[in-house]
Formats: sequence, structure tokens, C-alpha cells
Amino acid sequence: MDSGLPHSPSRAQPEGPAPETRRASNASLRWRILRRALVARSASSSLSPEETSHDQPDKSDSNKISRKTSRGFDLIECHVLPISQLTKSHGDSSNGNCNIVECHNDVYVCYKLPCQGSPKLNLVYRSEDSLELHDIEASNRYNVDTTGLVCCWPSEEILAYYCVNHSDMFRSKKVLELGSGYGLAGLAIAAGTDAGEVVISDGNPQVVGYIRNNISINTETFGQTKVKSMILHWDLEQAPEMISSFDIIVASDCTFFKQFHQSLAQVVKSLLKHSETSQAIFLGPKRGDSLSKFLEVIKKNGLSCELIENYDPTVWNLHKRFVSGDDRSWPNYDKEHCYPLLVRIYTCGE
Repeated sequence: MDSGLPHSPSRAQPEGPAPETRRASNASLRWRILRRALVARSASSSLSPEETSHDQPDKSDSNKISRKTSRGFDLIECHVLPISQLTKSHGDSSNGNCNIVECHNDVYVCYKLPCQGSPKLNLVYRSEDSLELHDIEASNRYNVDTTGLVCCWPSEEILAYYCVNHSDMFRSKKVLELGSGYGLAGLAIAAGTDAGEVVISDGNPQVVGYIRNNISINTETFGQTKVKSMILHWDLEQAPEMISSFDIIVASDCTFFKQFHQSLAQVVKSLLKHSETSQAIFLGPKRGDSLSKFLEVIKKNGLSCELIENYDPTVWNLHKRFVSGDDRSWPNYDKEHCYPLLVRIYTCGE
């Protein structure tokens, strides 16, 4: 998976080989990166210094296969700052925020939301390239993926941007974010709209630890909106009090893994209110046939949906500039993998 944080140094990408050669080369690079992760775990006991030296990480390898820009669509102003600056202002135990730092490699990103009052959000992230083998072990144990730990993905940024620019739909609503990662979209809804309650969820307990901290350090930004985090596994039976209790469900980049399609559709059907005004808002790229397969599963579960390609003029114009090459800040931009489409899902007829 691609890794990175907003405002990382940009890098020039020269023209590469033919697509067939590039695909084979990219696959080799991915296996090489995986091997390094495994070698690092056992290097001290089973490999010679020469072998471990040979497999030291080369960041250029990750750059070559990355489709992620250094700043995504750059729709929300943000600045990456050392974690020490956050702990100085929020780390005092008297305000209950003494456990902000989850990992010594953490950084924090300060976002300025593009809405009335320009509220600011401080989010703690793992620093770039800090995913470790024990993270993969945890994902296997809980049957979840690790993408939420990698970074804030472009779809999440666009989801946050879209929600604060359509704040009226959230007024007094109970909102759930699924597969939230570090929680940017859910936190943006809590800070930039008049939602009644926002629940930010993920299936990975490590990720939910970060969500909990990010809620804690932004409490003063939420006004009267209630905000909480929770571990939510899509394939488990949900608590009775949650059934049909949410007015709006939002999610980004949650449809890539086809093995989760059925459980994701079921959790939407189970938790979304059965009313004409209730809806789920999903954002995610096509990624081959994964999105279309998800829409098929949605319909098989008795839900209705619509797919919208052009849902925001600013996002659409940026997309066209990336595709045409007029904007070269995203040199490996591919619309199938990078441009999020919007899916609206309803429990009642459209």
C-alpha cells in the first residue's frame, strides 16, 4: 500500500518503461518491500550483517510503486508538526490527555477546515513508513486490514471536504463513520456541522486508539455535538441499541477488499434508519471491478444506490487537471485508483 502524510516532500517522476514492464517491476518491488519487513523481524538472530545490510530499506522503491501524491487533492489546508508541540499544549494529565502519543514515531497534523469559522483539527498520525510486522499480525488476528494505520488517504480528505461543504444534511443527525482510519471525516463532521452525535468507528483496535486520542484533543472544537469512538467489526452481530439508529453513515476507501463486501452491506442495512431521509455516503475509486462488485452486493441485500462521478466542481476540476497532465503534482495519478466516486445508499427507494 502507498504510504505518506500531507506535505511530504514532493518528488519528480521521470517517464518509465512500457506498462507491461512497469507492472512486472512494481510487483517485484512490492515483494522486495515485504521481504524487508520480514527480514527485519528476524535479522538479529538468523542473518549475517552482510545479508541485513543488503536488505536495508530503500525509500525510492516505495516511491516507484506509489500512486499517492505528497498532498492528495490538497483541499484542506494542513501543516505537519512535531508531536512534541502537541504534547506541550495537550499532554497535561489534568485535562485527561496524557496518553496522546501511541508510538514514538507519531507526528500530528493541524487541519484548517474550509467552512464557516474555519475550525482547526489536530490529528495524531503514524509517521511515514512506520508500519511494522506486528501491525500485520494484529490485522490477521482481528481480520481487519492495516490501511487505516498507513496515512490519511485522498478519499478520506475528499469525504471530509464534501461533508463540511454540505453541512446542512447533518444538522441534528446521528452520524456513523465506518472504517474511519484516523477519523478525519468524522471529526470534520463533528467540528464543521451541527450534527447531534458522531460515532467514529474502525475494526482495528490500534486505529481506534488513535481515534480516541484525536477526539480527546479536539473536544473543544465540537460545540454541542456528541462525539465518541468504538471498535466496530462489520461481520459481527451489532448491539441492539445500534440497530436502525443512524441517520447518516459515511465511509471512504472501504470497498476495495471484496471479501468484506457482504458484511459491509449488511452493517449498512442493519444500522441505517429505515426512512426516506436516511442515507449512506461512500467515497472510493473504482479499483478494477471492486466498486462495481460492491454495488451488486448492495442491491442483492435489498438496498438501493446511485453512483455519482461529478459530485463537486472543485474536486472534478482537479481530477481533470491530473488526468490531462495540466497539474503534475500527482505524477502517477490514475483515475481508476485515485479518483473517488460517490455512492449514495438508501434503505428505502431512491
